Amino acid sequence: QVQLRESGGGSVQAGGSLTLSCEIAGATYRQHCLAWFRQDVGKEREGVAALCSDGDTRYADSVKGRFTISKDNAKNTVSLEMENLRPEDSAMYYCAARNLNPGWYVLLQAKTYTFWSQGTQVTVSS
Repeated sequence: QVQLRESGGGSVQAGGSLTLSCEIAGATYRQHCLAWFRQDVGKEREGVAALCSDGDTRYADSVKGRFTISKDNAKNTVSLEMENLRPEDSAMYYCAARNLNPGWYVLLQAKTYTFWSQGTQVTVSS
């Protein structure tokens, strides 16, 4: 069983930066994928960024060039560095994990992932 616990959410002004971190407890398969999703009130959960152990990476078009996903293997954490934040980035952010790589085209689909964190709020004010 894999447990995920993220930290780093908060409030920031537009143009500012935040870094979210997610601690991964428990063993994943050697081949696995990690991702960040977000969900605003009344909206569907949206894939933001994904990173697989074999190197596959995918970003939502809305965050390309502003967000960076990375993994620290020594600490077994996955991070999401967010720069130039916009009010529309405000949402509850979740990290997710799954074993094996389901394919690049579905890396940002929520139904692809097995394990989820509890969520952390990010609020960007204009």
